[in-house]
This record gives sequence, structure tokens and C-alpha cells, in this order.
Amino acid sequence: MKLRLFAALSAGAFVLAAPIVGQAHFILETPTSVVVENQLGDPQKLGPCGGTTKDPGTLTNAVTAVAGGELLKVKVKETIYHPGHFRIALAVKDRKELPVDPEDTTKDVNGKPWSVSGKVDPNPKPPVLVDGLWEHHERKPAEEFQTYVHIPNINCDHCSLQIIQFMENHPVNPDGRFTYHHCADLKITANPRLPIDAGWPGQTKAKGKKKS
Repeated sequence: MKLRLFAALSAGAFVLAAPIVGQAHFILETPTSVVVENQLGDPQKLGPCGGTTKDPGTLTNAVTAVAGGELLKVKVKETIYHPGHFRIALAVKDRKELPVDPEDTTKDVNGKPWSVSGKVDPNPKPPVLVDGLWEHHERKPAEEFQTYVHIPNINCDHCSLQIIQFMENHPVNPDGRFTYHHCADLKITANPRLPIDAGWPGQTKAKGKKKS
């Protein structure tokens, strides 16, 4: 599987991905998660942003300020290994904008579905920033992954940055099927010297760089 990223003149995601020390429970280390995470990153099964049916989680109320058009560091720590990949997406006006979990291919194991693979979009576009990220199939003691995503030049008082992990070779989880979820709340302020990325919701009338 190859890393797929959204990139366009008006809006995009630029990725510098590097495993820095991954095991699928994971902790969202940077930016701060919307839900208080334990040492495994739980609760994280329920989409789009974590929690479970029985435990929606405790909100951190953290909001990360970001400048539009800049790179944002995203760092996760895998706490329970599973082969698979990650995806990063951005909701601007409502979390309902976030894409559904990856379409899965399964196999039958003792009469129950187990995941084989999750679909990766070969041409990501808003709301997806990058897909097929940090694909891995080798168990390591403890692994952290980090990347930098290019935040679109928009104005958004309460955006949701979603990071999900699709797990291969895994039975169905009641809440998240084969996907684990975390989100971070962002406040994005557009750079007035740059054009507004009009491909994102609510940005067509936003103020940006004036044409000469």
C-alpha cells in the first residue's frame, strides 16, 4: 500500500512521515485529544472521535490554535500492536463532515468476519488530508509515529482533526468494527497574506489575499 495524500493549489496536505522509535490501541499525543486517554489511549472505539457506547469519555476541552497554511505536527503512540494503517481528516463546520470508516475486506474465521484490509483513497480530497499513513506489518516493542500535515488556509473556530487507525487481521469490535478513533479540536486562523482555501466548507466568502 502506498501513502496517499490530498494536494491541490487551493488546499492540501503535505506529509513528512517517519516512524520515530507503533502496537490497535493508540494514544494521540499531539495535538491534544478531545477525550482524556488512559495508558492505552482508551476509550477510542466509537466513531468519529473516540469513546465507547458504555463510556463516552471525559472531555479535555483542549483547543489547539493553528495558523492557516502552516504545518501541524501529529504524533501518535501505538500501545497495542496491530497491522494496518492510519488516516487523517479535517471537519470544519460539523463532525458529520468526517468520512465514514474505511471500507473493509474480510475473511471468515470460525464463522466470524476478520479484517483483511481497509480501502485507501488513491486521490484524497477534503475532508481527508492523508490516507494510507504509517502502514506497518511488523511488531515492535513500542512505537511512535509522527508527521506534519499542511493545514488549509481557512478560518475555523472549532475544527475537528480526526486520526483513525484501521486494523488488519482483527475481529469485529462492537463499537468501531475494525477502526479506532481520536480527534483534536483546532482553532484555525487564516493567514491574510495567502488566498483562502475555498474547497473547504464555509470559506467561499471568507476574507483572504486581495487580488491586485
